[in-house]
Amino acid sequence: MNPFRTAGVPNDHEFHPGSRVMKATEIPFLMDDGVPNTLECWGERGPVMLCVHGITSSRRSWERLARQFASTHRIFAYDQRGHGDLAGVQGPMTLEQSCADLEAAGRAIGAPVDLLLGHSWGGAVALLGAPRIAARSVVALDPVIRVRPGSFSSDYIEELRELFVLEGEERVRGIRRMYEDSDPADRNAKVHAMREMSIRAIERIGTENDVESGSWDLRKLLSGYPLPLLLVAAGHDSVIEAGDLQEIGLQDSRVRLRIVSGAGHNIHRSHLDTVVALIRAFEETL
Repeated sequence: MNPFRTAGVPNDHEFHPGSRVMKATEIPFLMDDGVPNTLECWGERGPVMLCVHGITSSRRSWERLARQFASTHRIFAYDQRGHGDLAGVQGPMTLEQSCADLEAAGRAIGAPVDLLLGHSWGGAVALLGAPRIAARSVVALDPVIRVRPGSFSSDYIEELRELFVLEGEERVRGIRRMYEDSDPADRNAKVHAMREMSIRAIERIGTENDVESGSWDLRKLLSGYPLPLLLVAAGHDSVIEAGDLQEIGLQDSRVRLRIVSGAGHNIHRSHLDTVVALIRAFEETL
């Protein structure tokens, strides 16, 4: 399983969906322990979508998805600790702190969150944190539902050690090589996420959540989940084990499971159109 591979800015910056120029706005806010963070916002009206990224990503990882929804939604994203502009904030890295940071982002938006969207580690944060921010619905993209003891380092850390030894422009070149087959926007987002971060932040996600004891296990949470939930799993190279997928498929009708054939873990990058279509179809059922 390889969860990382995938086929400093002004306050307002532009991106170009087709021929239309649209601006993304940055909104500063404080997390509950006083750490300054930034909400990136696309779109001006419509339902609120709040996005939570995964390991080695940042708020910029949602740009291509935001382009697809910006004409009909307001899309918000923020950096999690240890990533992007928060690369120097390496903790706490507990899921509890991540949920508290999610709550701070929700307060900064100042409006109900209609759809909370999370990927991987961010998918786990979304699943746990959605009831705490009174989100109206949840989409979890290949979320880390369970970490088997002994698997965290090999799955999430070891491949990155050589890259994270590099510094400065040498690190940037390494990131660009690692994601050379990716869409340019996704490649730039990875540079934003990883150029200053330390591998220690990823290690602390494991140690501070006591993954070796098996405590990272959200399967019970999914049994009778209290909100409408769309769980989109990768067809291969998923972080969700096959047995867990079968178990999830038996849960109550509020949990909708969709498996995207041919997609790897970074499903919203490699199969963006499919993910967008699934989210729009899910919204129509709410």
